[in-house]
Order: sequence, then C-alpha cells, then structure tokens
Amino acid sequence: MDILDDIEIKVKAKIIEVKGPRGTLTCNFKHLNLDFMLITDEETGKRKLKVDAWFGSRKTTAAIRIALSHVSNLIIGVTQGFRYKMRFVYAHFSINASITNDNSTIEIRNFLGNK
Repeated sequence: MDILDDIEIKVKAKIIEVKGPRGTLTCNFKHLNLDFMLITDEETGKRKLKVDAWFGSRKTTAAIRIALSHVSNLIIGVTQGFRYKMRFVYAHFSINASITNDNSTIEIRNFLGNK
C-alpha cells in the first residue's frame, strides 16, 4: 500500500499510528496473525506499508485485505475526515422530531408512544 508524502505512519508491535493534517489515529492489529513493515520502494523512492502472512489460508488472506482497508480508512480520516449523519429509527411507535432554536435543539414528540 502506498503512503502519501504528508502522512506519517508508525508501526510498532502490530499497532499502527497514522498522523496527518487532521490529527492522529491508531489501530491495534494484535489479534491478527500478520506482519506489518514500512518499506521504501527502491525504484520510485515511495514509502509503502507491507503486510505479510506466512502460510496463509483463506482466512488469513482475507485478514490481509481487512487490515489494508482499515489502514486506508485511517489515512482518509487524517487527510479528508469523515462525516456522519444521524437518523431517527423507530420500531413500532412513530417519532416526530423538529429542530428549533436556530438549529441548536431537537424536540422529539411521541417518544416511546407518549403523546
């Protein structure tokens, strides 16, 4: 996996720490039987994260892809950031919600069937 120039990655004992313009994120991969190494490509000079699994079965090769996806999400998190939208979910009683006071409070009506 290629690493961008403005990102700093530390690998120590299967704990990966990613630093970027938006902060620092860490992820613990001690539960996976994988080896993580930071290498520099000799031809291009780019930094790369190498993930190895010895005598990989189908489960361990899937774990490699999962680990790379997690690191990719860490890189996106420290460069671009994520935005989450909160939604209302109800099972039986419908919920009515309205935003009041210049988008600072939420008024929830008919919560748990109460009128």
